[in-house]
Amino acid sequence: MFELQKVDKVFPGVHALKAVDFEIKRGEIVGLVGENGAGKSTLMKIIYGAYQHDGGQVLVDGKAVRFRSPRQAMDMGVGMVFQEQSLIPNLTVMENIFLGFEKQFVNFGVIDWKAMAEAARHQLNKVKLDISPSTTTSQLSFAQRQLIELAKVLTLEERVQGDLVILLDEPTSVLAKEEIELLFELVRDLRSRASFIFVSHRLDEVTDLSDRIYVMKDGEVVDVVNADDANIDSIQREMVGRNINKEYYREEQQSPFDTSKVLLELDSVNLDSRYRDISLKLHAGEVLCLVGTEGSGREAILRTIYGLQRPDCGRVAINGHSMTRFSARKGVEVGVAYVPRERKIEGIVAGMSVFENMTLSQMGNYAKAGVLDIGKERALAREWIGKLSIKASSENADCGNLSGGNQQKVVLAKWRSGGSDIILLDHPTRGLDIGAKEDVYVMVREMSEAGIGIILVADTLEEAIGLSHTIAVIKDGEIQKRYDCQPGSKPSLYDLIQYMI
Repeated sequence: MFELQKVDKVFPGVHALKAVDFEIKRGEIVGLVGENGAGKSTLMKIIYGAYQHDGGQVLVDGKAVRFRSPRQAMDMGVGMVFQEQSLIPNLTVMENIFLGFEKQFVNFGVIDWKAMAEAARHQLNKVKLDISPSTTTSQLSFAQRQLIELAKVLTLEERVQGDLVILLDEPTSVLAKEEIELLFELVRDLRSRASFIFVSHRLDEVTDLSDRIYVMKDGEVVDVVNADDANIDSIQREMVGRNINKEYYREEQQSPFDTSKVLLELDSVNLDSRYRDISLKLHAGEVLCLVGTEGSGREAILRTIYGLQRPDCGRVAINGHSMTRFSARKGVEVGVAYVPRERKIEGIVAGMSVFENMTLSQMGNYAKAGVLDIGKERALAREWIGKLSIKASSENADCGNLSGGNQQKVVLAKWRSGGSDIILLDHPTRGLDIGAKEDVYVMVREMSEAGIGIILVADTLEEAIGLSHTIAVIKDGEIQKRYDCQPGSKPSLYDLIQYMI
């Protein structure tokens, strides 16, 4: 029902897609995997109409089409659930669901909000999300917003005659297990009316959900395999062009931290209903992981340390000095760095270049008499592009046009080059492919070896166990258990889970 034949896409200095052949049949779930920068996102955006192809053709039911915009694609039944989310935070849930399609609720120039709310409830029921349609979207969790993204796409059922093509771009990256199971159940239930393209770096999920899997590398399709015949190790080798290091989390490189040097101390810190009585110490070279379920308070603790949220009571001390003012500017001044979960919203500034993003938190180091030394900024960016193997045409490339993994590397380079001695990592590998994750793990070990203190909220429990010197398990805003995680004596998954739930 949907096909790409020899599709090419070229950006300045980058040949993003090279003669890509791709097809999807009615009721089929097609997996799409590859490293960050392999071309997956570009391919998805061409299917969705956000980009136009430079060569080849796109066929719908055998007829050549060229979508000039996402609206044209939606009118033909193509919808997309975005990894970084397309919702507008200060609009309500129902306004987001029907954004651009409000006309159906307008009578004599006035929107019938009651009718819109009722229609929104119908869409929310499809994804089994029990919230008020009038809720402001910014008040919701990331997982809830992801389900609203899906509900928004499913409005195509009522607007389009014929079958749908729904693109799922990393839809499970921050969902809990039960939410992932709900999503997969929904996808399978919709196969009678829709076909799906499923992009994920979690290869076990891809092989579980998909009928066929396309493997991409460097802008080309290097293999197409039936899910029943898929071998995860083989797919990984095709994606990254090498065998994956079995010491995935670099545990053999874990060295003892300096117990005599305390970089950060929290003493009986509370924040409203988010967390309470939090007491922690972070030492030089220590990787301290906060483990817990979604909403346990982990992320709020990180944002307090960085200065984005002021605690109600308790003491936060950086290098022995108590914090009295809380702001992001103050956090940077005292050497605290923050790599946020939502990198496109809080991590990078799209529209600014790679070198501008890398020096954004340390512009004073590149200015003389109020004038920026652009050459010096660019030299730093070129150095870190090489160190982290960032795939960009140059340091002048728009950071917003990089793949998710390369954007994350830019954020890490920004803080690493700035000399911060405390780095807060909130899901630093979310949405990254297996090769990019390895690069992040290497950086964590290098930063630890250099005496930098790291507080990590990991993407998986395995990641937390593999990377940590110390684990604090948090439930309902309180620390339930602490573990020493020396190589050879690390806690098991069960050890952590029994205190999490």
